[in-house]
Amino acid sequence: MTIRTAVLFAASLLLAGMTAFAPASAQNLGDPSSLNARAPDTYKARFETSKGTFVIQVNRDWAPNGADRFYNLVKAGFYNDARFFRVIDGFMVQFGISGNPDVSAAWSDANIKDDPVRESNARGTVTFATAGPNTRTTQVFINFNNNSMLNGQGFAPFGKVISGMDVVDSLYKGYGEGAPRGDGPKQALIKAQGNAYLVTQFPKLDYIKKATIE
Repeated sequence: MTIRTAVLFAASLLLAGMTAFAPASAQNLGDPSSLNARAPDTYKARFETSKGTFVIQVNRDWAPNGADRFYNLVKAGFYNDARFFRVIDGFMVQFGISGNPDVSAAWSDANIKDDPVRESNARGTVTFATAGPNTRTTQVFINFNNNSMLNGQGFAPFGKVISGMDVVDSLYKGYGEGAPRGDGPKQALIKAQGNAYLVTQFPKLDYIKKATIE
């Protein structure tokens, strides 16, 4: 074996080792169909944000389809570096559009079926946003107050913030409702341009540094 061959062989082994230890799910954000693991019956998701840390406890029996999707998204790193783009004082904070437009495009039609509403949208509960029946993908919101009026509209909570609700309360609210009803970010532009749009046009938005399954 020549020196050059030996070097190339060693490099290939190093690359293989790095690939083996890399989170497999993080490589699959462009392929939603590959992220379909069943979530544990209960689990905790830790969100490290620009304002501090909060923890969500998910109960699969509340909304199994939602719990499974959220588990896979967090585990794959989907929410890392995502902005809290819709923060309405007294109502809720919404997030879940990727900062990477290519990832957003991959998930745009990755819908999951609705879950029956088994828990009320009380303060601190976490629920998937929806645009109609069976349209849940990646966006979720945390209720600031008791929003039980959402129950009859099919919004099924799947978890609840069990620590750090003060962090959630402190997220920047100055931009208010999104366009066209308000002056906040346009979801279509977030999906098309990602964080490049939000950082330049809405620089005060708080964001998720890292989300992990505990």
